[in-house]
Amino acid sequence: MKAAYINNTGPAEVILYGDLPMPKPGRRQCLIKIGAVDVNPICIYIRNGAIPAKLSFPFILGRDLAGTVTETGAAVKSFKTGDRVWATSQGADGRPGTFAEFAAVDERWLHPIPEGVSDEQAVALSLVGITAQLGLVRSASLRAGETLFVNGGSGGVGSCVVQIAKILGAKVITTAGSDAKAELCRQLGADLALNYKTQDVDAAIKSFAPEGVNVWWESLREPNFGRTIPLLALRGRMILMAGREARPVFPVGPFYVKDCSLHGFAMFNATAREQRSAANAINRWVTEGKLKARIDRVMPLSQAAEAHRLQEQSTIGKSGVLAGKIVLKP
Repeated sequence: MKAAYINNTGPAEVILYGDLPMPKPGRRQCLIKIGAVDVNPICIYIRNGAIPAKLSFPFILGRDLAGTVTETGAAVKSFKTGDRVWATSQGADGRPGTFAEFAAVDERWLHPIPEGVSDEQAVALSLVGITAQLGLVRSASLRAGETLFVNGGSGGVGSCVVQIAKILGAKVITTAGSDAKAELCRQLGADLALNYKTQDVDAAIKSFAPEGVNVWWESLREPNFGRTIPLLALRGRMILMAGREARPVFPVGPFYVKDCSLHGFAMFNATAREQRSAANAINRWVTEGKLKARIDRVMPLSQAAEAHRLQEQSTIGKSGVLAGKIVLKP
């Protein structure tokens, strides 16, 4: 089968595209003919070696997939040949990645694709959708009527945070790097979408939410707590999901006197059971037309190296070139 893989970590140029052996499903696994995969920032850090990981080379890249079951192991109970499924959390803990024509995946990580939803839509919502749902529901306990702020509402995770927060009944403030992206955020449901390059974001937040923000979703790799904590409401919650190497100053006094709480959140710690609960909600919202995938572009899997370059420029270089997910098709 064709696959995009690496034999060592390094720049995007280390990504190879060629033939690897076809996987064979184990007793509790399904063999999936992959219809679409996507690129996530975590994939960049694994490939370039920024995140230490136990990799068995050749290592197939990719976290997510959407496709069709072509074979099932003897102990598989939830799926059958012909079922369309999606999955995330592959390419970790000994599980091979998804950038290939086929993958063998344990059934506990698989979720059905709702009727009428394309492979591209399903995969583009997989990791980012579960991240947003778990962060907002399990970690932040976001409630109807509360105010949420999230950086980058037109991006992969940000666009899901905006939409799911609105589904949960919250008022949403977000930022974007251009007027066009700010308008896109408003189309996703944001009540206040700000161009952080041309507008005074802090002043606008204070005007919109004079009592403060109830949930602050912090996606910046270098959080500025001295700026954000004063913008939190009494008993405000802050979600941290980025910044492995960040060591910012933390103003303890202003934080604790407002009964605020800080929640570290790494989606890869979520169990299969937790992810299944989130996936069920995502499938329901997609079916109801309340949650939509943000796809920036679709490329062939053979161009995985170029896709990684684009994602790296956007994630690390802050190029602003992407507004949504890069989807790859084998």
